[in-house]
Amino acid sequence: MGDLSAVAGDLAPTGTLRAAVNLGNPVLAHGTPAKPGGVTVDLAREVAARLDVPVRFHCFDAARKSFEALTSGAADLGFLAIEPARADRVAFTPPYVVIEGVYVVTDGSPCTTTAEVDRPDVRIGVKEGSAYDLYLTRTLRHATIVRGEDGVTAFEAQGLEVAAGIRQPMTAYAAAHPGTRVLPGRFMEIRQAVCTTPDRRPETIAFLGDLVEELKATGFVADALRRANQDATVAPPA
Repeated sequence: MGDLSAVAGDLAPTGTLRAAVNLGNPVLAHGTPAKPGGVTVDLAREVAARLDVPVRFHCFDAARKSFEALTSGAADLGFLAIEPARADRVAFTPPYVVIEGVYVVTDGSPCTTTAEVDRPDVRIGVKEGSAYDLYLTRTLRHATIVRGEDGVTAFEAQGLEVAAGIRQPMTAYAAAHPGTRVLPGRFMEIRQAVCTTPDRRPETIAFLGDLVEELKATGFVADALRRANQDATVAPPA
């Protein structure tokens, strides 16, 4: 990838790569702010290693907080879903992993497919500022979105008809809560990417994109997911 000193100076102007990590998405990150782990943490460490700079993790419990850290200049690198609502303030790489957005309903719900959820009498609990919040806000025509710290928390506390979330934790939730079920299929495909701000040099943004493609092709991303015990799909080549 050539001389990366200019990329390092551009991406990590303080001399340390400051990475925003969302511990609220267990597919991507886990652990504590003092000791985070997961595929995003491994990716951030690899970016820092390639640039020969140290890395510091800024950990949050929601994607919207990672987004705010990145766009406010408090972080240099982030890990967010590719979403049109963010595109004017974030420069995305190609996706490194693909996860699914699914619905949980009660056993007594008349909904049997994801398409049937978009009805006037349906309220959907979502995590505020998540990729699926942005997507459903953009695409739903009839159902009402109820935002909170967590979709299933709102679902339980307010007696909502539906909770929206990521397949892996939603499947675990339904398994642990008799009387609920995951609707078959998915309502969206969530393409997770590495990102920075668009005011970085084109060479810097290209470096991140090329590195993501390399790390998918070499098995780095798959290995990181495996180490974290996460059954997620590595994104196809861009």
